[in-house]
Amino acid sequence: MNREIKKIPLAVATGVIAVVLLYCLAFASTPPPQAGSVLPDLNLPVPERTGERNYLGLEGGTYFKIPEIKAQVVIIEIFSMYCPYCQREAPEINRMYSIIEKSPDLKDKIKLIGIGAGNSPFEVQVFKEKYTVPFPLFSDEDFTLHKCFGEVRTPYFIGVKINDDGSHRIFYSKLGEFKGAEPFLELMLQLSGLQ
Repeated sequence: MNREIKKIPLAVATGVIAVVLLYCLAFASTPPPQAGSVLPDLNLPVPERTGERNYLGLEGGTYFKIPEIKAQVVIIEIFSMYCPYCQREAPEINRMYSIIEKSPDLKDKIKLIGIGAGNSPFEVQVFKEKYTVPFPLFSDEDFTLHKCFGEVRTPYFIGVKINDDGSHRIFYSKLGEFKGAEPFLELMLQLSGLQ
């Protein structure tokens, strides 16, 4: 009888854990963006710096949507100032930006932006300065954008193809997988159809 009494708390605990897991799955956050789908409808603040506005091809206003960027492909990095992988990969991502900007065939076709998940404007600026990031970075201090992207871990990369009519589709959506400037750029060119 003692063994049967001891089994009851274990059975109850197992049942409670199962119910909690099912509840969490039922009310889980938005899934990460999928290749073939479109971006969540979100607004980013138009950069204050003229160089960053020009880089993105934005003429004014207060907010913009990613498909409004003047490019055929936009690569979004969701990063965190505190992510060691983001810190380690920053020089290679900067190098990819440099390769793109030095190529007459790619310069106006591919743009990069970063979104700092849970990072204040100050933290984003510290990351930008420490790693000399040349492309626009945006703060997502309250995780609003991060939630729209399915609360992904960092670094997370999303490739978006923008059509002439302003429509768009996601062609790449993955955690990490950044194996260096050239291989990643080659993959983006191939998957987006720019190559």
